[in-house]
Parts: sequence; C-alpha cells; structure tokens
Amino acid sequence: MTLLFTPEELIQYLYKETSPARTAQIEEMLQNDWSLREKLEVLQNSMQILDTPLESPRTEAVINVLNYARETVTESVQH
Repeated sequence: MTLLFTPEELIQYLYKETSPARTAQIEEMLQNDWSLREKLEVLQNSMQILDTPLESPRTEAVINVLNYARETVTESVQH
C-alpha cells in the first residue's frame, strides 16, 4: 500500500501537529521511501531559513529613505 502525503501534512509532521496514527504512518514511510525523505528534508531546510532572523537596515539607510519621501511629498504639494 502506497500512502501519499501532501506538503501540508509533512509540515504538520515537522511541527508535531499530526495525530499519533498519522505520525506513525509517515515515520514508517520515511524508512522506506527516499523520495519522501528528500521532500521532508527540503521542508526542514525551508523551515530553518524562515526561522533565521532578518537583518535590519542601517539607521542611515532608513533616514535617507524617509528624507527622500518627505522631499517627494513636499515637491508634489508645491506643484
């Protein structure tokens, strides 16, 4: 019997949100199905990337953008 798992189910598995029965099914299939293991690994890598904090822009860059926006608004109001 071949079981198919959706990406959503695999994500639920990674977050430990699947039922005990479904978890057992997935783990059994992972032992025998290299394709499923690869899909799970891709999802795990994606989760790690998403969990990596983003860097904030430098304060100078934010100030430059705000100044540009302020100048643009001022010029459009004057015309």
